[in-house]
Amino acid sequence: MPTTTVLSENGASGVSSLDMASLLLCAYELGDQINQSAEVADYLYWKEAVHQDDQVKQLSRQFEKAKELFSECQRFGRFHPDYHSAKDKVKQIERELDQIEAVKRFKLAEQMVDTMLYDVSRTIAESVSDTIKVPGNEGKTGGCGSGGSCSCGSGGCG
Repeated sequence: MPTTTVLSENGASGVSSLDMASLLLCAYELGDQINQSAEVADYLYWKEAVHQDDQVKQLSRQFEKAKELFSECQRFGRFHPDYHSAKDKVKQIERELDQIEAVKRFKLAEQMVDTMLYDVSRTIAESVSDTIKVPGNEGKTGGCGSGGSCSCGSGGCG
């Protein structure tokens, strides 16, 4: 059994025996429970619906082309003659994608899974110590064209 040095909250160190195999087994069981949750099932359903949607596929291709054009314009900054129109085109396609019901539902399901994972992480961290920081996704949004991970078929949406 491996031995781990542990620092208490007051900074004193001690030696604690920790069975990593048992801990990892519990972590995998927790992962399995999360994967069997209604939130993950909903997320996977809408992810597949988005992936199969022909309108999303078409708009995703347009989005990629618009992003490439905007990326070219960005190299020269806002003084590029097409900078603003290229930027507006990207935003317009993002709005169109956001109006598709499957995309709306996918984003909502993605947020629900993200919230669940954050809550689980926070609970684990707080069970160890109140001072452990848990990274969250406040200020980040996922899905198509929002700067998060885009699972709508258009690749990485930057």
